[in-house]
Amino acid sequence: MPVPENEVLPKQESTETTIQSDQSLSNKTGAWIKHHYLALINIALAIYAFLPMMAPVLMKTGQTSGADVVYKLYKPLCHQLAYRSFFLFGEQIVYPRELAGIPNLRSYEEVTGFDSHDQLAAIAFRGNEQLGYKIALCQRDLAIYLSLLLFGLMFSITGRKLKPLPWLAWIILALVPIGLDGFSQLISQMEIPFLGWLSVRESTPLLRVLSGAMFGWFTAWFGLPSIEEMMNEKKSSNAIASSPAKGK
Repeated sequence: MPVPENEVLPKQESTETTIQSDQSLSNKTGAWIKHHYLALINIALAIYAFLPMMAPVLMKTGQTSGADVVYKLYKPLCHQLAYRSFFLFGEQIVYPRELAGIPNLRSYEEVTGFDSHDQLAAIAFRGNEQLGYKIALCQRDLAIYLSLLLFGLMFSITGRKLKPLPWLAWIILALVPIGLDGFSQLISQMEIPFLGWLSVRESTPLLRVLSGAMFGWFTAWFGLPSIEEMMNEKKSSNAIASSPAKGK
């Protein structure tokens, strides 16, 4: 028995209304993300970069249980070696290894009495009242995320008009410096037989911060404007798709 036409039309109208409602919600969500994605990224970077600095603050104020949570939270994300980390509220902001050969700074071995080859001790050492307390991210990682955040803020303030850094420039300016500093340090300390001629080296806090900051800044320059371009392309595509066809 055929269905009466007056019963079919309401169903079709209901379906069309639902589809239009879903499309409207999708468009609104997409528009919200487009306008706020950079703020969300900057907020996430700010939390990630500044929370590790709360660990020494909490240690200094006697909130050791809170500090312990922060240290444990970042432990899977960073080596937290004391001689490659910044310290707050102490005699020095850094305590490098003797191998780094930095004059006028007391070394990690001198102030702790530990052997720097004992990495477990260097990870576990968080500091004390005299030396200060360790930030929960190492020097290089802290420089990376702070520079990512700094570029993100700059990109937002300037109206997101900067073009993406070419990929070749990103390799040269971001990957090469951090690769040379970190990889040469790693290889030189691995005691590989056929590389016995290579001098053992320990990077300095300055080189770690510089290479980390370059990696973070130029990676953000490569990535954030690229995301902005993709967002704008998506907006243009949606506008074309939703515009009524002419001549109908």
